[in-house]
Amino acid sequence: MSSRHEREARIHELLNTVQQQRLDLSAAGRDWLENTARYDRGWLTLVSCRRYLAIGSSALAIWSVRSPNRLLRIAKRGFGLWSTWRMIKSSMPGR
Repeated sequence: MSSRHEREARIHELLNTVQQQRLDLSAAGRDWLENTARYDRGWLTLVSCRRYLAIGSSALAIWSVRSPNRLLRIAKRGFGLWSTWRMIKSSMPGR
């Protein structure tokens, strides 16, 4: 008879352990979703802009074939602006 009580106690203990593990897993999943929400929003924004990126890249390809020197000049200016921004940003005191 005591074997039956021990068995029921063990089953109850295992069920409690499983329930606690489910709660822990649910909390970990919620934490994961909170921590990755920013990346998910960025990915959804990128996916929603996919059509416009395809149209823009096609137009850029056609334009670059028609006037390659102009595209190179614009790219150099853009790189120069980006480098200037990085230099200004690095020279400013940190927060």
